[in-house]
Amino acid sequence: MLIKHQILPGAISEILVSARETGVLTLADRYGLMAATLDEHLTEEDERSMNRLLRSVIKGKVKISPEISAVYYSPYPTLFHRTNTVYVSPKSSVA
Repeated sequence: MLIKHQILPGAISEILVSARETGVLTLADRYGLMAATLDEHLTEEDERSMNRLLRSVIKGKVKISPEISAVYYSPYPTLFHRTNTVYVSPKSSVA
């Protein structure tokens, strides 16, 4: 029995952004990339994005991690935690 798989739209870009922000390519990211390489309908843009990411790994800009998530490797851990901060637009008034 053949198993059909299809990656989510935008998944490659999300992996690329995550790896660039954290400097880490996680286990989950690698499984996503593996699934993408098996996808018959991979766009040329996605292929180029994957190649850029792999070049970043080869150059040492992005590290390979055995962890599933890169949250623990973030240099800015507060970005991954919920806060009660309220952002006010400069045009709005707060009474």
